Amino acid sequence: MIKQQEMLHHFLPILEENGIIFQKKSLIKAKKAVPGVVIVTRTNDGDETKNTAEKGDWLVENQTSSSEKYLIKPGVFEKKYTLIQSLENGWGCYKPKGKIIAIDVTSELLAPFTKEDKMEFEAPWKELTLLRLGDFLVVPPEKNEIYRIAKKEFWETYEKA
Repeated sequence: MIKQQEMLHHFLPILEENGIIFQKKSLIKAKKAVPGVVIVTRTNDGDETKNTAEKGDWLVENQTSSSEKYLIKPGVFEKKYTLIQSLENGWGCYKPKGKIIAIDVTSELLAPFTKEDKMEFEAPWKELTLLRLGDFLVVPPEKNEIYRIAKKEFWETYEKA
């Protein structure tokens, strides 16, 4: 498995030179996660990764065709989202407020790691995540982590800043 730090070390210079700044355009639903619950993130092209909720984590549901769910740490959530409206059962509707740097995954980008059109690497939450040709590799403004966003979901949720 390719570790998170190795991914950052290799791809951060590429993202800094060739990446494009995007902002999230779609609202999300979110609520406090139940500690110990395992969340499997499913996108249009299948299971992406999984993560186990810890105390304080937020469960996020994107408003996309696949309604993918994932967990976010409390400090990160507060930086990225603002409450717009409270909903039922602890859910809220939130507006995104951050930006990311993203790059489209090509076979040339994958070449140092694999000859296939996909690879696995360690997500920031220490679980395996799948990266496919055409997906997007993304870093937040802090450039302290790197993760994947599936192609279909990326275009449903992001626009150029």
